[in-house]
Amino acid sequence: MKVTFDTNILVSAFEFPNGRAARVLLNIRSRLDLMFISHPIIEELLRVLAYKFGRTEAELEGVRAFIQQFGHLVTSTETLHVLANEPDNRILECAVAANAEVIVTGDHQMLALQRFRDIRIVALSDYLEASISRL
Repeated sequence: MKVTFDTNILVSAFEFPNGRAARVLLNIRSRLDLMFISHPIIEELLRVLAYKFGRTEAELEGVRAFIQQFGHLVTSTETLHVLANEPDNRILECAVAANAEVIVTGDHQMLALQRFRDIRIVALSDYLEASISRL
């Protein structure tokens, strides 16, 4: 499945390796799903890991290496202003550019959309439940 993850899901996945969000990295590593990501999402992810969680440059390089190996980098072709929080619009832009099937997020405003164009927007718990059923 082609997936775009909200930055907060990725932050949780990388910061808490024993948490539920970390399971998304296992799905990506095992190629159960394809992760689509853009430069703005990568920049926000690394910024949050560095400033809010004190990740070192070496640790950030490990995150970059994971994204380079397992992520599919896309460039957004349009600028969206759907949600009040501008970084959330970058998630939508990435998903549209990737022709993603799903956006996984914990953001209530984004979840309230349920769909954007033909892209389903789901909570982490729904994504994880669906991924288990595909095994």
